[in-house]
Amino acid sequence: MNRKKLFASLLLLTLILAVALPTFAFAADVAPETIVVEAAEAEAEASKITGKAIGSGIAIGIAAAAGAIAMALVTAKAAESVARQPEATGNIRSTMMLGLVFIETAIIYALLAVILIIFVL
Repeated sequence: MNRKKLFASLLLLTLILAVALPTFAFAADVAPETIVVEAAEAEAEASKITGKAIGSGIAIGIAAAAGAIAMALVTAKAAESVARQPEATGNIRSTMMLGLVFIETAIIYALLAVILIIFVL
């Protein structure tokens, strides 16, 4: 594995963990509140909330990291294209912006799915 792929993999893992860690902290704060309820019920509820938190954190972390990597690649390729053909700058820029909008829309859909998981399920 070359250095770029190793660096990208480590960066992706770091981003996922950075996004997921607050959800782990949230899940740890939930369990003491449910002690009042019957033991089996409390354990099931805490497990459900913890599962939602972990799943949501991982899902939005992966979506955000993949979107950031995709945006970086799109921008790099657009800059490379402009360097090769300066006369096509306008077309390249408009195509790049359209691609960035689609990437950002996919990230927003992932965020909406995570919000639905947390509050509806």
